[in-house]
Amino acid sequence: MGQKEKMVEAIIEEIQMRSEYLDGLIVETIYIGGGTPSVLSSSEVRRIINACKESNRLSGQIELTLEANPDDLTRDKLQSFYDAGINRLSIGVQSFQEEDLTWMNRSHDSSQARQCIEESFKIGIDNFSIDLIFGSPTTSNDVWASNLQIAADYGVKHVSCYALTVEEDTALDHFIKNKKTKAIDDETAQKQFQTTMEILQSNGYIHYEISNYCLPGYSSRHNANYWNRVPYLGIGPSAHSYSGIERSWNIAHNAKYLADIGNSILPISKELLSPKDLYNEYIMTGLRTAKGIDLEYISSIEIGYKQHFLNEAKTYTDTHEIKRQDNIYTLSKDAWIISDKIISDLFI
Repeated sequence: MGQKEKMVEAIIEEIQMRSEYLDGLIVETIYIGGGTPSVLSSSEVRRIINACKESNRLSGQIELTLEANPDDLTRDKLQSFYDAGINRLSIGVQSFQEEDLTWMNRSHDSSQARQCIEESFKIGIDNFSIDLIFGSPTTSNDVWASNLQIAADYGVKHVSCYALTVEEDTALDHFIKNKKTKAIDDETAQKQFQTTMEILQSNGYIHYEISNYCLPGYSSRHNANYWNRVPYLGIGPSAHSYSGIERSWNIAHNAKYLADIGNSILPISKELLSPKDLYNEYIMTGLRTAKGIDLEYISSIEIGYKQHFLNEAKTYTDTHEIKRQDNIYTLSKDAWIISDKIISDLFI
């Protein structure tokens, strides 16, 4: 048995071992993602879905998403995923421009980026999201505007737009330090963030979270559950779970994960969330969305947190970077580009 097959078997075993975790809650969404799950066969995807059905109560209107790379999504593969039950895709397009994709060292080319979108529509999976990356040295303002307009012209239902980030000790970090490629230009990234809002909103997209845009009725239900603090169960190496009061995570080592599951051991670490944790996570997730945060919920976490929030938020409410309507506080659209700073200033 190959490593991929062993991992599928272990994932199914863990689903069965953790059948009581959600305590009878109806599962509204399943997201098969992290890594490249599109390398799975349709039969393997079907087995994982069936294991979820056998161990949990699934909604009759479940959102079932598969994360995929464009070069994996041939028409036959798309059809097989659709037949297995997948009704939503999250596709790592990144760019429609060849120069961008080469610089990002992506395994697909621009024609594959376009083809997978066209084929998805043809077979009936019209509910899908694409990821696009801005801020790279090869992505000029005109190129970025073109990427956005192509997505809008296709009628892609959901677009996630992320600024390129440089993680320490990565190949990109090494290339920049050794002047083999240009550093990320923050001013260009900020301008392209503004361009994203302008172009997508002018094409009818709703900007419902800092990085996420959708046509009406096509927001990601799965992501919304994270932001709304709905309990969730994560399966597989490195997967995280959340019960409402406790967070847990699996070991981030494939071989050790397989060994533990093979010995009927759950390779999990846990932490009980303190009131401070709950407050900080609420601020972090809530202010990233158009829905914002509710002052009354802050009051319910711990006495004194409401006043802390009001004190720290005053600077930003005075400048209108944080807006208030009754007890709901949201970031202004102009402030979303500096959301990380604002959110960190509100932490306890």
